[in-house]
Order: sequence, then structure tokens, then C-alpha cells
Amino acid sequence: MLEDVSPDPRRTSLTSALAAAALTAAAAVPAALIGRAAWGVPTQIGARRRRLRPLVAGSPQFSQGRFRNTVPTPTMEPGSRGALLAQLREGRSAGVPSRPVPLVHPEVPTQAAALAVTWYGHASALLEVDGHRVLVDPVWGERVSPSATLGPRRLHPVPGPLEEVPQVDAVLISHDHYDHLDLPTVRRLVTEQSAPFVVPLGIGEHLRGWGVPAERVIELDWDGAHTVGPLTLTCVEARHFSGRGLSRDDTLWSSWVVRGPRHRVFFGGDTGYHPAFAAIGAQHGPFDLTLLPIGAYSPAWAAIHMDPEEAVRAHGDLGGRVFLPIHWATFNLAFHGWAEPVDRLLEAAARVDVPVVVPRPGERLDLSDATPVTPDWWTAVR
Repeated sequence: MLEDVSPDPRRTSLTSALAAAALTAAAAVPAALIGRAAWGVPTQIGARRRRLRPLVAGSPQFSQGRFRNTVPTPTMEPGSRGALLAQLREGRSAGVPSRPVPLVHPEVPTQAAALAVTWYGHASALLEVDGHRVLVDPVWGERVSPSATLGPRRLHPVPGPLEEVPQVDAVLISHDHYDHLDLPTVRRLVTEQSAPFVVPLGIGEHLRGWGVPAERVIELDWDGAHTVGPLTLTCVEARHFSGRGLSRDDTLWSSWVVRGPRHRVFFGGDTGYHPAFAAIGAQHGPFDLTLLPIGAYSPAWAAIHMDPEEAVRAHGDLGGRVFLPIHWATFNLAFHGWAEPVDRLLEAAARVDVPVVVPRPGERLDLSDATPVTPDWWTAVR
């Protein structure tokens, strides 16, 4: 069943409150600074609803003017508005590390491995599957925001330049939020790489508007698949939402299955916990490696972001072997402590004997033959 289609008054009320606060603050800011912050915003926002609607309206996931989750999914939980506004007033200093995050300059071999991964921070990673490479949710930008001067900024530098990423077979995008779809990175990939962008429905219109050649854009609905060489890339259900401006849910969100002749990887992107994990595991698993989000969670938006314990449950539903956490450490997007997600993850994983690897940003792990041991590097940084 599709979720309730009635407007969410909590979302409208919270949006209005935040907008009023922003306007009050903006009144004290010089016009020149406001102009600088707004420079380029229309381009960053991407395709407008009127352009997207004819391209996506035929999807089974699209109903009454927007994409829908298959289970009821409030963006904000009932009764959370007051607590959230209080947290916004107090700031998010708990999510900032006390020391510089240790980085590893990526060293990627000429020949892709049977199974390896290089984590660049947040949800950005380079997968090596059966001798081929897939780049997922690449974000090399400084801010995850439509503005060059406002919005969440990196907590650590990018561990390696984009031009050093070897040629890949595909670029996968999970959804169009700024911390997963980065315009500056997309534009650089157009010239640095020749691989197709394989994306959920609607995101292709963003890409084409930003200069990605149409022949390099592959758009898929849930359960749609695309092959690149021996790899099959399958777009699968996630529980989230989309939007780069005031309009919401005009493009689809997804997770991805990367299946090779011998190995299978699940890339979660950004998602809340949902029952379809078990069905995905039954149809496409078991998985040699899962990359699942563990950060930016809050009771206020529990339906759209998993917490670490839910991520371990999802890993089990998927039939995962090795768990690599993503969506933490790089951007401060919630109110929990910087290292809290990985601490909670390791406790939950230990209870059910799930192997977890926690690379430093930029670190490459080869899992072809055995599960590497990754030492605790985050405790000294918390």
C-alpha cells in the first residue's frame, strides 16, 4: 500500500518556523553577503517540477503528483517540532570532531580487485567488483548545500583528488539530496570520466541540465536493471524522500545492488529501515559486502534515516557478510555526537556476530580473500 497522500502539517509548520527564523537572521546580513550566498542557487536546485512531471508520471511509485514510499513515512515524527527547534537553537557542536580526522591518500591499483572498496567519506565510495569499478554517490564539494557560502561544510578534506580516481564502469546515484548528488562533482566527472551515470527516475533531468550528455544518463525505476560489462546494476527500494528546493519528491530515491559473476554488493545510499530489505536479500542476496547508512539519525525523523541498530538489522535482512558503515564522519547533519554512530554500530554488530570494517576516509580495503581488521581510529578524534 502507498503511504497516506494527505499533506503533512508537521512538515509545513516546521518549514514555516525555520523560514521565519531565516528571514529574521537575513535582515541583519549585508545585501552583498546575501547575494554571494544566493549565487548559482537556481542552477544547483536543478530541474523544476514542470519539466520532471511528464518524465516520471508513469512510474508505479508516482501517485497524486509525487513519488511515494510503500509504507507510511512521515518526514517528521509527531510531537517532535518543539524538541527539534530547541536543538536548532542550541547548535550542533556535538557532531564536530575534537581533532582532525585522520585521512589516507587513496592508493587504487591499476587492475580492479575481485572485491574491494575505497571509502572517501560520507556516502562516497569506489567499489571494485569482479575486476570492474563503480563509483557511488560521489561528493567532492566543500558544502552540501545549494549555496557556496552557507550550509553544512566538510569536517575533513577530501582524502584524494577526483582526477586520481581511475576510470570507472558506472557512476551510481541514490537520490538528489545535496550530500549525495553534488553539482561541482558531476561537472568534473563529465570530463574526468566516460562512464554512464545510472540514477533513479527524474535525476537524469538534473544531469542533462548540468551538461551530462544524454547518452551517458541511464534512469531506472525500482527493480529496473542496467548491465555494464559483466556487472548488473539494479535499482531497488529505499525509504526516504527527495528534493533540492522547496518542491519535494519529484524524483525517485533508491538503494543499489551491484552484482558481478562472483560477488554482490549492496549500497544503501540513504534510507530508513523498511520491510523490503528482506525481499531484496531474498531476490538479490546474499551480499558479500553491504554499505549502509548509520549517521544523521534522530527520533524526530526516524522513518527516513536508520540508526545504527536498525542498520545492523537491515544487514541481516539482506544476508550481508561484511558491513561497512557510511553516512557518518564527514558532514554534521544531525544532533548526535560525531563518533556515536560507529560506537553504537559496533556494539549492535557484536551482539549478533556481524563483521564490521571501519576504514579511515580514503582507505582502500581488499576483501577478496579475507575480512581485514580495521583498528579504532575514531576514539582519539571524538
